[in-house]
Amino acid sequence: MFTKSDLAKYPFIPEASKFVKDLDIKIDELANPEYRSVLNRAQERIEEAIQDALVSRKLHNYGIEIPSFPIAIMMVVALANSYIKKRYALAEAKGVYHQLEAEDSEKIIEIAKNFDWNIKLIEDGSTGIYDFSLHFTNFLKNGTVFRDEKWKLVNRVMLQGDVFLTKSEASRLLQEEVQRYIEGKLNVKIDFLPPNIMERVEQLKQLLIEKGGKFRSESLPKTVVNAAFPPCIRELYDNIKSGHHLSHIGRFALTSFLINIGMTVETVVDLFRSFSDFDERMTRYQVEHIAGEKGGRTKYIPPRCDTLRTHGVCVSTDNICRRIHHPLAYYRRKLRSVKKVVIKPQKE
Repeated sequence: MFTKSDLAKYPFIPEASKFVKDLDIKIDELANPEYRSVLNRAQERIEEAIQDALVSRKLHNYGIEIPSFPIAIMMVVALANSYIKKRYALAEAKGVYHQLEAEDSEKIIEIAKNFDWNIKLIEDGSTGIYDFSLHFTNFLKNGTVFRDEKWKLVNRVMLQGDVFLTKSEASRLLQEEVQRYIEGKLNVKIDFLPPNIMERVEQLKQLLIEKGGKFRSESLPKTVVNAAFPPCIRELYDNIKSGHHLSHIGRFALTSFLINIGMTVETVVDLFRSFSDFDERMTRYQVEHIAGEKGGRTKYIPPRCDTLRTHGVCVSTDNICRRIHHPLAYYRRKLRSVKKVVIKPQKE
């Protein structure tokens, strides 16, 4: 029932595993040039997960797409990072969800059977908007993670132990199954990977740092080191000290950068006092929101360098800029070599 395109869409199904097994690729052969395209795609899958929390599907070449999945799994295991394991599993599962929403109902049933679902197609249209019926035990296994009231069993349409579902709802529940399955595949140990793959793993580690996935503020000095600022942040900081106007993204980049390297909310708020349009209540709320003390309690990190370039915030570059892609990564690297010049002692 499954085509090669299906195996590329759903690389977790047994048919996809058999396809890869029949290729008979040995780990030590992955260093060969013929596998470069597969390795590139495997690395790209992880980069998409880190950057976008969604792994796309490249269906134009299933000979690359299908084997790239198990190799990406090996790379994620080699990263040895619990954050990226969960993020990668989620990103792959979200990619599956987008494919399932446009899938034929019969194929959804075949995919669901891989997870031992007791699911049936509703063919006569007697239930109106619903497409499937699913045994309540399968529903509870996956639906209890959702907070929306519609996922509570007491709010569902049921008949003889079966819960009625739309195609979108069935796809969403399958997303949970796929995520859990991939997380299980990531809980293994790998003794050896060729050096060319480990080089890619190191590149992914650097990307994680730049995106904040492994950034740890406690590893930074307790005082802010002015001399370690990247050129873009230096320009923004000098402008704000002089009372010059900053764009919206400039204010956000500077504030989020200073908060992440240890500057207090109070000190950041004081920096904005020189502005003619300064509103203490609004400024304090915005800074606290970026610091994760208000709103959704999410601590924001600065935009990536490519975003800052797009918005004209990147004014100049140096040798470090050419090797990194994020202001926080610049700061960490520059700290290794600069003399520690303190901007201002932090308030307790």
